Amino acid sequence: MILQDVKAFYNNNIGLFFIFIAQMFASIMAMTTRLLETGFDTKFHALQIIFVRMFATAVIGSSYMWYKQIPGFPLGERGVRGLLVIRGIAGSSGLFGLYYSLSYLDISDATVITFLVPTLTAFVCWVALREPFTIKEASAGFVAFLGVLFIARPAFLFPIPDHNGQLSQALGMHHGRLHIDLERGIIPPVEADPTERSIAVACAILGSFAAASAYATIRVIGKRAHSLVSVNYFATFATIGSFLIIMIHPDLHFEIPQTMIQWILLGSIGISGFLLQVLLTEGLQREKAGRATNLIYTQMVFALIIERVVWGTTPPLTSFLGSTLIIGAAVWVSMQKKSVSVQRKPLPDDERPLLDSEDEGN
Repeated sequence: MILQDVKAFYNNNIGLFFIFIAQMFASIMAMTTRLLETGFDTKFHALQIIFVRMFATAVIGSSYMWYKQIPGFPLGERGVRGLLVIRGIAGSSGLFGLYYSLSYLDISDATVITFLVPTLTAFVCWVALREPFTIKEASAGFVAFLGVLFIARPAFLFPIPDHNGQLSQALGMHHGRLHIDLERGIIPPVEADPTERSIAVACAILGSFAAASAYATIRVIGKRAHSLVSVNYFATFATIGSFLIIMIHPDLHFEIPQTMIQWILLGSIGISGFLLQVLLTEGLQREKAGRATNLIYTQMVFALIIERVVWGTTPPLTSFLGSTLIIGAAVWVSMQKKSVSVQRKPLPDDERPLLDSEDEGN
């Protein structure tokens, strides 16, 4: 009896556990990305970080699938290849939006913008899968984008000068090396002007829209493709795309790490990125969308802890207000989807979106 209860608890919650650990890896990835983009004299472009991370993911994933003879490797079943391509392109675009925004936004600000995904997913499902998109969901989207304005703080709406930049310049970096200040964090904070913040927020929003498309596609694919096959499409498209853009764009080139810390950070990105994608994909495929989406918000807690420890900063009041609006809207969307799922006519398996299936057992 006890063994059956343990097994039932495991089956009901293993997906949540995978997603929780994935959020921890996501926050660590955001930290290492921001450090590489802003924390040293040698600045690494978001595309190079994507290339390193996804090249490692593609190599590790392909090697493991070849060794284990994973069904469908490398292209997946014929019936879902088109969906896998969409998942790869959308995931790559979403990753670039997030990584580029980390050049100018704090981790918590960049993270909370990704919480637009539930609302954007509802919109994507309305357009692509004929799912209802209610007035309440549209209202939640409007509230969420108000929250984005509080995070972006454009100059024409928030003309209050920011004096923290003077502090950052006064502290400085010592030859690009990390130094520890127990009162202010491990390294000084990096500031961005209103224009840079606005561009970064726009990229983060576009990235969230792409991520919503990827999440919806993962849910539609379901278990018709192994999670590693799905991850491999994502990694392959991101690796090839980032490499080609760096090679073609005249102002971009690959940077060589100058210190052991930079080598360690780049190496950790590859390994952590692989584990993140596997855990997230496994969790989304195993867990109901409502519970999975709500647990993703724990990433905000990790982000706030990392910011305080590494940079010694706490988000301003406007960011907290914007975060409250965005998270509140996202939770409201999830609750609305749950309340109507019982009344909704079931869709074919290949049209089932991310936020569906709320009526399938708790």
